Amino acid sequence: MKAAVHTPDRPTLRGRVQVYTGSGKGKTTAALGQAVRAAGYGLRTYVGQFMKGRHYGELDALRRLPLITIEQYGGPDCVRREDVSAQDIARAKQGLARALEAMGSGRYDLLVLDEANVATWFGLLDPEELLAFIDRRPDHVELILTGRYAPAAVVEKADLVTDMREVKHYYRQGVQARDGIER
Repeated sequence: MKAAVHTPDRPTLRGRVQVYTGSGKGKTTAALGQAVRAAGYGLRTYVGQFMKGRHYGELDALRRLPLITIEQYGGPDCVRREDVSAQDIARAKQGLARALEAMGSGRYDLLVLDEANVATWFGLLDPEELLAFIDRRPDHVELILTGRYAPAAVVEKADLVTDMREVKHYYRQGVQARDGIER
């Protein structure tokens, strides 16, 4: 595998594993902010979004940044935990395989597995699959896994864990997701 992009004044860094979990808003936003920050330093990012197949504003914005690649592994409809289909599981597993391919390509310095944690809670992926993915991470690759309900074993294996806690949310008062803010 190729080493991360570096110059003599910026040596290759040792990557870490970060987990953004919890019931609060902002997990994906934090991960995408990290991707933008990395791009500012010339680092390449691959974002794989599990359970997402709809249009979100970040798709258009990030596609304008040549150092960030973003792909979705979900269908057009929301996945409901009680209605998981064989197709939903297949999409998640194909997505994880695609992310593994991207990670092994040597092209990326940062990988974001968006909603990977909640994909395990829904039964789309097994926590052992995420652990195996982490174990295959090259030393130079930074890896971020987002989503509620991070498996305990993933939390234990991570170098950094942020638990975003909901204190108050306008959704509880009937405000639906708004373009440019929540989607």
